[in-house]
Amino acid sequence: MKRNTLKFLALAALAAHGFLPALVTAAEPVPVVASFSILGDLVQVVGGERVKLTTLAGPNADAHAFTPSPRDARAVLNARLLVINGLNFEPWAQKLVKSAGYKGVTVVAASGVPARPMQESSDSHGHHEADPHAWQNPDNVLLYVKNITAGLSKVDPAGAAAYQANAAAYAAELKMFDAWAKAQFASIPAARRKVITSHDAFGYFAAHYQISFLAPEGISTDTEPSARHVAELIRQMKREKIKAVFVENMSNPKLIAQLSRDAGAAVGGTLYSDALSGPEEAGSSYLKMMRHNVTQLVAGMRLN
Repeated sequence: MKRNTLKFLALAALAAHGFLPALVTAAEPVPVVASFSILGDLVQVVGGERVKLTTLAGPNADAHAFTPSPRDARAVLNARLLVINGLNFEPWAQKLVKSAGYKGVTVVAASGVPARPMQESSDSHGHHEADPHAWQNPDNVLLYVKNITAGLSKVDPAGAAAYQANAAAYAAELKMFDAWAKAQFASIPAARRKVITSHDAFGYFAAHYQISFLAPEGISTDTEPSARHVAELIRQMKREKIKAVFVENMSNPKLIAQLSRDAGAAVGGTLYSDALSGPEEAGSSYLKMMRHNVTQLVAGMRLN
């Protein structure tokens, strides 16, 4: 034991004087910043222990209305990889990157996703090109994971094999979830697959699983619906006997409470749309969030 210790000290001394290459130390985790909680979960799944993750808009936070702090700017400046959703979901991201002086790699997770056009009834809140909530379709999340894997492999080539293995395992989980979700919704007659939610965040989900989502607010949560739009929605709920009414974890529940009261429908459970829940709640990861939403929606639609 003593001999080994002396040998190590001798090698260290030689390395310090330039006679040997520097001793190899364990690689530090890669500092990565994700713009909001759902992306943070995907980055952690792919990156595992090789990444040190900072998530800007955290659990139950409304990323539409997020205001970055100086602390957030420092986190971005010190990151080697920044992961954003794109599709104008984070209108504050470009300004944050510029103010922080960030020069590292940026991954747009939604790159390559077949973007859905916004609904004609949406408010004029600035999102004019596409619905940004692409993660609501698990097929799109396969692309998210592919893009995140490529970004991590670029800044940390030594971890590429690990990232690819993590991504492949997660892709299998996504496909298993999707098959389960389709089977759940198949048990509900198509005419009864109608849901009221706080804001219009489920367009990709609706198209993928053939469900009609109606919302008093538009794509963004920073707008107020008109009295006329609310009145029309109440009449539709009564006419079509829609009882599946839900609030979202990052939305104000008052408007949905009013809608359900005026239309004679009880508010169901909470859905997770733009943000994960805290660690002790039902939507603490992307897959947990999606399973929770499917279970809640199926139970609500059975009441229609």
